[in-house]
Amino acid sequence: MEKSSFPLHVGIIMDGNGRWAKKRGLPRPAGHSAGAAVFKKIVRYSSSIGIRYLTIYAFSTENWKRPVEEVGALIKLFKQYLQDALRDFLNENIKVCFLGDTSAFPQDLQNLISETEEVSKNKTGMVLNIALNYGSRAEIVRAVRLLAQEVKSGKLEPDAIEEADIEKYLYTSGQPDPDLIIRPSGENRISNFLLWQSAYSEYVVMDILWPDFKPKDLDWALEEYARRNRRFGGV
Repeated sequence: MEKSSFPLHVGIIMDGNGRWAKKRGLPRPAGHSAGAAVFKKIVRYSSSIGIRYLTIYAFSTENWKRPVEEVGALIKLFKQYLQDALRDFLNENIKVCFLGDTSAFPQDLQNLISETEEVSKNKTGMVLNIALNYGSRAEIVRAVRLLAQEVKSGKLEPDAIEEADIEKYLYTSGQPDPDLIIRPSGENRISNFLLWQSAYSEYVVMDILWPDFKPKDLDWALEEYARRNRRFGGV
């Protein structure tokens, strides 16, 4: 694929873990465990083929509505993943960042999140954004509140507010907007993911559940993206 047609930033909405488990007569947490294994594989593959920014939607602000047992299993899975990452994954040249209000999680998970970001902050390879307790509307509200503080303190005039001022307070500040967003599972929804950042993103919806997603499926999505003609509102 030509460099000019290769996305700089890819977002993935991991979806279909529960349905994958149900189809096999397994409890929903089994689907999340299978999805976590795919997550690790796709992250490594994305790094190896030259994707510079990868944002993975792992747990939304709405996911707290799920059964308590399922939420507990997900939090346990996040802890296990970060423990594994601190032992193995961070030997790779990948910088890990977290998007979302992680203060809602148990303290031991918060500590693991902080440690993961700290030990990887000087990595120069792919930036991996993991969206945990993330909702794009909440992210925009947070940005507006922080911007309002600037206005209140007299640092900024309301009439002088521009898009860049809002972007400065988004979790992805300093990063390029996603060129491509992939949604496995066949669902045709944005699901409160990167609403501001995805204004001109190309979407590829795939009728495949996340635990069945393979590197070849990512390749197909990249090829589909390369066939698109991105006009950004122009002709």
